[in-house]
Amino acid sequence: MAFNLKIEGGEAIELGQDNIITAVYKTDTPDDSNARSTDVGSELKIVGRIITATDGDQADDTLKLALWSLVPAVKAESYRKVTLEVLIAGQVVRKVYFPNAFVVDYTEDFGADEGVGTFTLLVRQKKDKIEYVNIEGGYAAEG
Repeated sequence: MAFNLKIEGGEAIELGQDNIITAVYKTDTPDDSNARSTDVGSELKIVGRIITATDGDQADDTLKLALWSLVPAVKAESYRKVTLEVLIAGQVVRKVYFPNAFVVDYTEDFGADEGVGTFTLLVRQKKDKIEYVNIEGGYAAEG
């Protein structure tokens, strides 16, 4: 299984199969509701590796994720377009698109014994734009 994450708006951010370990999509509604709620939220949780630059290679875009997480809510670039593709054997089995995503949590973990650090990114779609979330799947991958 492989993943591609593309974030547009402000500075472009792209992470791929070398970085991303797991991805979780969640639709969230209140747990105390006895009928379908109008209070619906969507979120993506991405966990991956932080890859450092070696032998003239560029470093990955995780630093850009960390910087995005610091953008204050009053700035327009705090909301960005996020596209996650989940691929199996070159086939896109799921594509999730959030046109107005913002960072809820971002963490980086480093240890002396691990060779690479890890990151966890939690983004949500802006609730008043929830109808613009798009989920697709079942078509051939590009490129």
